[in-house]
Amino acid sequence: MTSIEVPDDKLTFDECWELLADETLGRIAVIVDDHPEIFPVNFVLDRRSLVFRTSGVTKLWAALTEKPAALEVDGYDPHTETAWSVVARGDIDVIEDPAEKAAVDALNLEPWHPGAKNHYVRLTPRALTGRRFKVNKPDVWNTRLSDRRRASFE
Repeated sequence: MTSIEVPDDKLTFDECWELLADETLGRIAVIVDDHPEIFPVNFVLDRRSLVFRTSGVTKLWAALTEKPAALEVDGYDPHTETAWSVVARGDIDVIEDPAEKAAVDALNLEPWHPGAKNHYVRLTPRALTGRRFKVNKPDVWNTRLSDRRRASFE
């Protein structure tokens, strides 16, 4: 390996699901008027899909138009100094069945953002990819105080 090559530790399908199971916040990317829009959402896993709630504007419209979407979740472990990223790409649809909504509610899907979030949206991945990588050690003198990597030496 040359000094330019960077190892890429791809995650397995199961590793991606395990990492998603421990997280609650991600970013949903949808197509709106022929361009991408990205929104933070909190989510739960339900039967190998990701479910979030919305108030019924852009994200709901995207679900109703049946365009593809992607949800990305990232993480960092200061103890092992590794970061990871998982991207779920697939179709989104609106959950209408009250029994399905109740099942999701039982998973404690509680919106973080204030206001009514009466619409339940499910992303069913057709592709699930991820990678994990060792991060560069922070420079004690030059790294911003807010940089999460600083936790490894503080």
